[in-house]
Amino acid sequence: MADQEVAGEEYPKEILEYLTAFESSLDSVDEMLKTMMSVSRGELLNKLDPLEQAKLDLVSAYSLNSLFWIYLVTQGINPKEHAVKQELERIRTYMNKVKEITDRKKAARLDKGAAARFVRNALWEAKSEESKAAHGDSHQSKRRKQQN
Repeated sequence: MADQEVAGEEYPKEILEYLTAFESSLDSVDEMLKTMMSVSRGELLNKLDPLEQAKLDLVSAYSLNSLFWIYLVTQGINPKEHAVKQELERIRTYMNKVKEITDRKKAARLDKGAAARFVRNALWEAKSEESKAAHGDSHQSKRRKQQN
């Protein structure tokens, strides 16, 4: 686009930079769409677990609605006053729900056995000196008896 300026029209440098960035973004979107369209949806969904399928559906819906938002802007229509805004908010709500589920799966789980061992060992107390001495005396008396 920037390289192929319309005959006789010159754009200010600032706008030209934005147009160039926009064109590269469009190229990226085009490549992604071609990649997504090259694999059948059924084949792709068969390879994913249900949570991943939900993520794919949400990202697809959000992307399409975002592109429609951009289309509305290019047509001079305020997308904030269009139904697409509510649709994007609805999709975002579901994306947050899926994120919560994913976060719960990743959350650390309590290993009850390890916690019990930790507490038991943390509460362990050494024998008192008196019991050591009594135990030591009985041990020494057993040695004396064996030596005699």
